[in-house]
Amino acid sequence: MTRARPSVAMGSALMVALAACGPSEEFEQAVCPEEGTELSYENFGQGFIDRHCQYCHASWIEDRAGAPFEYTFDDRESIAHHAEHIYNRSAGDNTSMPPGPDDPPVEERDKLAEWLACGAP
Repeated sequence: MTRARPSVAMGSALMVALAACGPSEEFEQAVCPEEGTELSYENFGQGFIDRHCQYCHASWIEDRAGAPFEYTFDDRESIAHHAEHIYNRSAGDNTSMPPGPDDPPVEERDKLAEWLACGAP
């Protein structure tokens, strides 16, 4: 019986995927301002998530465009639970999400970074 050898590309893809699952040094180094933040779920987070994320990450959306169901951002608690993932994809200089031409402006991404670094209050 001959065993198939995994391709180099497949092995590389697996290593990248596993690395993505580890702790994020960038998120761990994100700093909430010493004086805290004026940003809250009510005055910033909910609006940002509703405008830029919920068309794929709301639990009630049938066509999630490939968004895994475990990444559902319906309330402040679920957003705080996934803060590192959201930060790594959408906050500050991280621009892989949301995909498409209507990306949030840099100023909003910077606010998202601050809000998440402060614990998504």
